[in-house]
Amino acid sequence: MDYDYVLVGQGIAGTTLAWHLHRSGRKVLIVNDSSRPSASMVAAGIFNPLTGRKLVKTWMADELFPYAMHFYGGLEEELQARFLYLRNIYRPYRSIEEQNNYLAQTAEPGIARYVLDRPAELSYNDFLNAQHGGLEVTGAGWVDLPVFLHKSREYFIRHELYLEAVFDPNEMVMRDDWVEWRDLRIGKVIFCQGVDARDNALFSWLPFAPVKGQLLEVSIDDFPAEKIVNQGIFILPDESGIHKVGATYSWHDLDWETTDEGRLYLEEKLKGLLKVPYQVLNQRAGIRPSSKDRRPMIGFHPQFQQIGVFNGLGTKGVTLAPYFANNFVEYMEKGKDLNSLVNIGRYFSLYYQ
Repeated sequence: MDYDYVLVGQGIAGTTLAWHLHRSGRKVLIVNDSSRPSASMVAAGIFNPLTGRKLVKTWMADELFPYAMHFYGGLEEELQARFLYLRNIYRPYRSIEEQNNYLAQTAEPGIARYVLDRPAELSYNDFLNAQHGGLEVTGAGWVDLPVFLHKSREYFIRHELYLEAVFDPNEMVMRDDWVEWRDLRIGKVIFCQGVDARDNALFSWLPFAPVKGQLLEVSIDDFPAEKIVNQGIFILPDESGIHKVGATYSWHDLDWETTDEGRLYLEEKLKGLLKVPYQVLNQRAGIRPSSKDRRPMIGFHPQFQQIGVFNGLGTKGVTLAPYFANNFVEYMEKGKDLNSLVNIGRYFSLYYQ
């Protein structure tokens, strides 16, 4: 074979899978069209073990988060770049009732391990409407995805693992247990295309449920760039002074365009949260490649076992991608089980309808 694996797409899915295959000693080629919009380049990259208004523990947080920290931390050293930021999340209470409910939940051991065991430090109270105090979530932070993806691409280019090109699935010729594409003999082709997979006839039958999201980039006078703030929306502080505010969720008008409606929604939330003035500098939009059951979609085509997919990472791709890239590679290379909750075998009935 010219390549053991060809990966189509270099967002967070394709990049993490490429690293795991490369480290396993396999010959890998990433084919990517960088002119296409990418959700990974827009995403804030926040990872948070306790989410939602009811303080729900993130699915598989105890397994996903330690693996992700090890993965990104190791790559920072290898790539000589910084993109992993460990930051607590400050959640101001909206009311005394919410304060009581949250404090009762923190008695549960699974929740308690991710909550600061002392009252949250109050340095933000000069900037925020937080008269009832707040809860501080530990084990959280963010990954600067543009830096991570760009530095990874530079590495892949230096090691001849990257091809800038449009990959047309119609150009593939299926052989018994390999694929021919542009005169290359390839063991397996794995599509890591994000929402573009909806237009790929090989996997368009999967139940994608894409979600459009928008965020603002703002400046806030003298805002302390320390903790992430989360109360209905997030404020992701940055030492540069350009902070991200987000995000919206929309299941209609699935395009890459920003809207006045999205900006007004975020500004209304931000005004209710901040005591101090701010200025909007930019607005960005992306489409998250989510699935209907909010679980990744990983595995091989029911008819062509040399054609795979690594997709559906949704809003939590920062922590899902490293762990399940490793799971997928161990499945392909070592015969280990692929987690049944992410295996696309759960959807094969849709293909045969």
